Amino acid sequence: MAANTRDIRRRIKSIKNTAQITKAMQMVAASKMRKAQAAATAGRPYADLMNRVLVSLSRTTSPELSPLLEVREVKKELVLVVSTDKGLCGALNTNLLRETQQFDKKPAAYVATGRKAVQYLARTKKELLADFHLKDAPALLDTKPISKFLIDKFLSGEVDRVSVLYTRFVNTLTLKPTIQTILPISPADLPKPADATPAEESGLEFLYEPSAEEVLAGILPHYVHFQVYQMVLDARASEHSARMVAMKNATDNAKQMIKDLTLEYNKVRQASITTELLEIATAQMSLG
Repeated sequence: MAANTRDIRRRIKSIKNTAQITKAMQMVAASKMRKAQAAATAGRPYADLMNRVLVSLSRTTSPELSPLLEVREVKKELVLVVSTDKGLCGALNTNLLRETQQFDKKPAAYVATGRKAVQYLARTKKELLADFHLKDAPALLDTKPISKFLIDKFLSGEVDRVSVLYTRFVNTLTLKPTIQTILPISPADLPKPADATPAEESGLEFLYEPSAEEVLAGILPHYVHFQVYQMVLDARASEHSARMVAMKNATDNAKQMIKDLTLEYNKVRQASITTELLEIATAQMSLG
């Protein structure tokens, strides 16, 4: 009996130590989550404005003006996979990497950022052209080499379409694995702002200097750079949100286990005391 209570006390102490660690990780993830969510949502108005400009330009210019608009038969696709470097974020990476199965039907090559994606692509023996390491809070200049690599592969004709697989941040509890094509740029596929005015929809809202054609040539590469940057920010916000939720669940589960073990410990201890009292009472009766 004593050995049993000693084991329970040891387990309670071990779980308390684990709960302290998960609580600390939860607080760190919550702090990073707030910053990452603010960064991800701050860029969306700018992205919406670029979408409006591109939709307007598509109505006043010819798609043949830029090779980034050239639609080709897809013989090979390049996929950028944006994952995390670390685990302990629930099923985030599992749900994301499962979506790579959609590219198995046709020849596809991959570019990865995040150690989890690199390990998965190597394990499944997929063609990995390059992998990029990003810091926890990347700037546009940090993601630009990635988008430049994607543009170069498309312009060289090595691939006919470029897509990005990332986790889109909706809110703390809603994180969606998303596949979005970024090359060739198709204004028809651009998300339409909910507050677009009739003038914008008709393409009459913007005036271009020196000309719409020159503005188009300048804005298209920047659009790709910013889209990749925005997707990385979404992925970072999703990562910290998932890790915060996972650590909170782990802490709550640890607290519940401590309660259950404490109850079990008290029952065992009470049973031990009752047994001892019965033995003493029985001994006294036999002596009497």
